[in-house]
Amino acid sequence: MTAFSIGELAIPASIDAPGADDFIEMTRVRNRVGAEVCGSYDLAVTPEELLPSWLAQDFEQKRMLVARVDGRIVGRAVIELPVGTPLAWVTVEVLRRFRRRGIGSQLYARLESIAKAASHPVLQGFVMQGASESVERIVAPTGFGSVPRDDDACRFLLARGFALEQVARMSRLELPADRGALRRRFVGASADAGVDYRVHYWSGRTPTEHLPQVADLRGRLATDAPQGGLEPDTSPWTAARVRAEDDNFETSPRTRLTALVEYQPTGEAAGYTELDVPAQNTRAVIQGDTIVLQEHRGHRLGMLLKTANLLRLEEVSPGHPAVLSFTAEENRHMLQLNDMLGFVPWGYEGAWKKLL
Repeated sequence: MTAFSIGELAIPASIDAPGADDFIEMTRVRNRVGAEVCGSYDLAVTPEELLPSWLAQDFEQKRMLVARVDGRIVGRAVIELPVGTPLAWVTVEVLRRFRRRGIGSQLYARLESIAKAASHPVLQGFVMQGASESVERIVAPTGFGSVPRDDDACRFLLARGFALEQVARMSRLELPADRGALRRRFVGASADAGVDYRVHYWSGRTPTEHLPQVADLRGRLATDAPQGGLEPDTSPWTAARVRAEDDNFETSPRTRLTALVEYQPTGEAAGYTELDVPAQNTRAVIQGDTIVLQEHRGHRLGMLLKTANLLRLEEVSPGHPAVLSFTAEENRHMLQLNDMLGFVPWGYEGAWKKLL
C-alpha cells in the first residue's frame, strides 16, 4: 500500500507569491492527467491562465485538495459551489501510475463531506474519456452518445453511485481554415438572417452597452442549452457579475473573442459565441459558450456567429493550430453546423450526477 497524504491547497495571490510552487505543480498534474486521457496536451493550461479563476470566489466558492506521495503531488480534487444553487461541481484526478491505491477514493470522500456540510447535495462533474473502441458501452439517457464501461473514470464513478446523464463530443477544427469557404458561409448566413440581425464584435472586456445582453445570454444557457439529466446551474447572472468575470479574465494572458448578434427591432441579444485564445499561437484555441435563444432560432444565426468569430480569429490572432469544441451529442443542429465547418471528433466527455 502506497503511503500518501491529502491536504487543502492554499491558493497563492500570484504566481510569484510564496507558496505558488504548489499551485504550479498542481497545474502540471492537471495537464498530465488530461494528456493521459486525450493523448495530447492540447487542453493544457499554464499556471498563469488557471490562477485567475481561483482568485474569483464571489459567485462560486471553490476549494482544492491535493494528494502527495513522497512530498510530490500525484492527484487533485476540486469542488465548486455556485452561489444560490444546490449544485456542487466535482473533479477527481489522479496520475495513472498512482491509481488503484485508494488515493482517488479518499479525495472523493473529502469532496462529498464538503458538499454535505455546505448543503449542496447535487454532485455533478464532467469527465474526459478520450476516444475508445470498447464494445461494452454506457449509453446516455438522452439516447445520444456513449462512454466505455471499462474506462477508469466510469468504473470509479459507478462504484460511488454516480449516473451518466449526458455525453459531449470533443471536436477539432484544424487551422488555418479555408477562409474563402468561411466567408461564403458567413455571407450566406447573413443573407438568411436578414437586416433585422446585426453582429457585434469585441476582444476582451464586454463593452458597457452589451453587459445586460451578455448577462441575459449567460443566464439563458441554463435553460436553452441541452442539459440532459443534469441539474441546471441557475445561479443569477447580472451585469455586475459579467463585469466581475471580465475583471478576473483580464488578469489572464489569454484573450476572449466574442461575437454577439443583436435583434435590432428590440435591441435584445439573440445569441453569442466566444473563442478563448492563448497568447502563444502554437497552442489550440478553445471554443467557449455558443448559444442562440430559442425564440430566434431558424435564421441561421449559429452559422452566422461561428463563421464571424472564426474569420475574426484569423484577423487578430492567426497561426493557431486548431479550435477545440465541446458539444452535447443531442445538440444535433450544432454538431451538424460544426461538421459543415470542418470539425472532426477527437474524444468524448461524460456528464455525471449523484444526489446525496
